[in-house]
Amino acid sequence: MLLHHAATRDSIRQLFDAVKAISVQGYDEERRVVYWNVGSELLYGYTEAEALGRKLEELIIPECMCNVVVTSHKRWVDEGVEIPASEIILRNKNGQDVSVFSSHVLFEDENNKKEMYCIDIDLAEVRQAQAQVIFKENMLKAVFEATPDLFFLMQEDGTIIDYYVGDKKNLYVLPKDILGKKYVRFFCLKKVVKNFKSHFVKIIEQGGVSSFEYELSMPHGLTQFEARIIYLQSDKKIVVIVRDITEQHKAAEVIRKHAYFDNLTSLPNRFLSLDRLWQMLKKAKRNADNVAVFFLDLDDFKKVNDSLGHEVGDKLLVEAANRLKLVVRESDTVGRLGGDEFIVLSQALTNGHDAIDIAENLLGIFREPFKIDGRELSLTVSIGIAIYPENGGSASDLLRNADTAMYQAKTLGRNAYSFFTRAMNDITLRRLEIEGYLHYALERDEFEVYYQPKVNIVNGNIIGAEALLRWHNPVLGNVTPDEFIPIAEHTGLIVPIGEYVVQQALDFLGDWQSAHQKNYTIAVNLSPRQFRDKKLIDFIKKSLNNANIKPESLEFEVTEGVLMIGNSYIDGALAELHKLGVKLSMDDFGTGYSSLSYLRKYSFDVLKIDRSFVSGITLKKSDCNLVKATIAMAHSLGLLVVAEGVEMREQLTLLEELGCDLAQGYYFSKPIPAKELIDFQYAANRP
Repeated sequence: MLLHHAATRDSIRQLFDAVKAISVQGYDEERRVVYWNVGSELLYGYTEAEALGRKLEELIIPECMCNVVVTSHKRWVDEGVEIPASEIILRNKNGQDVSVFSSHVLFEDENNKKEMYCIDIDLAEVRQAQAQVIFKENMLKAVFEATPDLFFLMQEDGTIIDYYVGDKKNLYVLPKDILGKKYVRFFCLKKVVKNFKSHFVKIIEQGGVSSFEYELSMPHGLTQFEARIIYLQSDKKIVVIVRDITEQHKAAEVIRKHAYFDNLTSLPNRFLSLDRLWQMLKKAKRNADNVAVFFLDLDDFKKVNDSLGHEVGDKLLVEAANRLKLVVRESDTVGRLGGDEFIVLSQALTNGHDAIDIAENLLGIFREPFKIDGRELSLTVSIGIAIYPENGGSASDLLRNADTAMYQAKTLGRNAYSFFTRAMNDITLRRLEIEGYLHYALERDEFEVYYQPKVNIVNGNIIGAEALLRWHNPVLGNVTPDEFIPIAEHTGLIVPIGEYVVQQALDFLGDWQSAHQKNYTIAVNLSPRQFRDKKLIDFIKKSLNNANIKPESLEFEVTEGVLMIGNSYIDGALAELHKLGVKLSMDDFGTGYSSLSYLRKYSFDVLKIDRSFVSGITLKKSDCNLVKATIAMAHSLGLLVVAEGVEMREQLTLLEELGCDLAQGYYFSKPIPAKELIDFQYAANRP
């Protein structure tokens, strides 16, 4: 409440000076005491001389409430946001707690200076059955009318014998219909009346304070109320304080929405989705039903963010969410787990065929292109399915197993669905086990770099080698690169592991060149994750200098899969590597989709024909012709050609006839440790 004019303030002060039962304090805009009545001295222990000029928070506010009080006062003075009347615990001069009902009035004089007056009632006195006398005092009436709450004094049978109204718009009946009537008439909704009756009985039998919330349709809209019921045992009277808590309810609803729903799509988030799954499982257990968990991952969604921006990506996620909601039943749940991952929960399924129908529908809604900002974007989805109780008995087990099945769907070529099997679970457990040990493999010195020689097909001389990482763990034994490299890539461990391989390879290359006085080369594979490392180029420069190796002696093999990502940082890194002078080799040529365009776009020095083509050149004319054409094309572009996977003399002979430059494979040597390669080179050159 905001009151104007100093005359009003002065007359109220005179009234407060005569009242000892109520604490009234006045504060200026800086919260410094400008008025301190006798009631304040009695309640808080500070004399007027001790209080004047000191700040509110220095006197009676507990330390834990200081920030809230300061902020609330400033918002009222600056923004007009009133401080609501409430029950609070303050402190007296001796540091003891003082429980009060505090309300506030703001005065503004002709100079626009504002003073806030706090009117505090010691609730201990209310609880000592003095409420009825206090209510009838004119000053107390003014205090309560300054608050927005409704106060009712009732007999034990619910008859209203007195009341004070702070905000008349919250009265459900006219004031003339209040006195002498029972709350049954005032709160005429049966549900509300029933609540009042039960709480009346409770406090009369047990004493203390009881409260509950209820809802009424008021002329100004649907309103939430809180009723606090206090039994004054000595007078056999009941005090009811009714407060409008609509705004608090709205704020709580906003908080609840943030806690349980995804901000972007408004779908249930991970927490709420798992809670709903848990509820479904409880029901399914009682009814002996099935529940299906569909784990959805949008295929290649990262490319949308990288190429078109996150704003377009967000709009695409919203549209995807809207489509998912259209194809599920009302009893089912669509949730967003995060990123481009969604979940669909379906209950009361008859059999596995029901899950198949749902999966087909989910795939089908993505067949129509999405229209975002005038663009048509095609999007597919991979779906993993886990069924209760066959694939798990808990929400976490089912989610994990559906996730595993989703990755199986990815391997099927994406835009597909896959059911969870125990074999998938074994693969997942193996992957988790490998990942756990992989984190400590470097510091425990469990890695070793092996080398596979590269041979000049014409003269049989070894010209270099490819560095290949091997891992032996004391518990897991020998772990193949096919198992641990993808995991290292996914976790980001490939960056320090890749640096280890480069350093080991360059150190060995120095020893190898010195041992035979030859300019051997070493080829090292670079993964997609390494290209994202901003320190990659500086690391390579530093490593070459430390090992005293010329850049042209180092070769980096890059797969078409890396090039297909199409990110600008890959283009920049390849350009920097070429500028540095290291050699670039396109690995696994022919297994991708746009090989020729990549050869035109990037400055490669070497082209490696994939082993899948080399293995068939003596058996299939088509493979032979393809290898022949690849060699001719590469030579026309000035590239050296390496055939990998050579295992037979007949293959080597044919490659020589086709004009291939270099070869590597088990026909010459399997990958071997560094020391063996030095000895192998020495043995190969003996007379």
